[in-house]
Amino acid sequence: MLVSFIVVALNAGDKLNNLIEDINSQDYEHKNIEIIFVDGNSTDNTMDVMLTFKNSTHDFSRVCILNNPNKILPCGWNIALKESKGDVILRVDAHSSIPNNFIRKNAERIKNGEKIVGGHRISIIDEKNSWQKTLLTAETSLFGSGIASYRRTKEEKYVSTLAHAAYSREVFQQVGGYDERLARTEDNEIHHRMKEAGFKFLLDPNIQSFHHARNTFSKMLKQKFLNGYWIGLTLGVSPKCFSVYHFVPLLFVLAIIGGVGLSLFGVTLPLMVLASIYLSFTFINTATSILGKKFEICYLILPLLFFMLHVYYGTGTLWGILKLPFWKKKNINFVPPKISNNIY
Repeated sequence: MLVSFIVVALNAGDKLNNLIEDINSQDYEHKNIEIIFVDGNSTDNTMDVMLTFKNSTHDFSRVCILNNPNKILPCGWNIALKESKGDVILRVDAHSSIPNNFIRKNAERIKNGEKIVGGHRISIIDEKNSWQKTLLTAETSLFGSGIASYRRTKEEKYVSTLAHAAYSREVFQQVGGYDERLARTEDNEIHHRMKEAGFKFLLDPNIQSFHHARNTFSKMLKQKFLNGYWIGLTLGVSPKCFSVYHFVPLLFVLAIIGGVGLSLFGVTLPLMVLASIYLSFTFINTATSILGKKFEICYLILPLLFFMLHVYYGTGTLWGILKLPFWKKKNINFVPPKISNNIY
């Protein structure tokens, strides 16, 4: 089977070279891999890295470089899908690393009858200092990153969503491409459409990929705020694509607002109860997150990091909901593009 390996990138030149090394080392026959790069008008050396690889000596079916003038991910995925010729569509983030058996293991599961398959996506850091280890702990803990099965489930089973997944081409032929109105929640929306169409998501724990976690707390906070913001906006497009867990940070922020408001009128008990419950959960989850790890002094501020992550995420969701009526006026109904038959 021909595998269309898709990477959409924006200012990712520093990490793309490493991913290209991983692509070169794949043990799946290179003649059965086409590589499709999509660049979102990067201002760094991303395009140079792509061109250098394309013009180098390689044995892949083809290397294709496309432009994404709209920059956002769903537009880039759709551009790549329209160009792709593969039986299998495999897409990973530009800030990723993959072992040499990654493509082969995904392709084998699709060949054996699965329509959508993926494995564990493991977050890693580039520097091993105490602060980076603390950020990684906050990012990967149950309290900081959520309950997605692809992060921690160790058994093979069908799950609600996957990251760095492989799809049989017929999946996109049936449900169409990505919703280009959604800058960050495009996976949630299209995965909901796939499940509505009857497709299942198989988690194979023998498949692994690695995601380079954000290396500064400010970038992590920005990510959480924007994730929450786009959840708020996506409620106007596909409210059923989220679970109740996506809205826990929003409820937390609303509880804080309500508690502070009541305390201004002398009613302090609700805020005190909220603080007591949250602090108890925070310290328990902090202890659980660092259990079995070598102690780092920066771990002492994990409770504060968790609090800020939750507040930023919840505030983002609240802001997105408040802006939703105005956003919807500017975003008319969008019909996902059709994906052509396999032309390989």
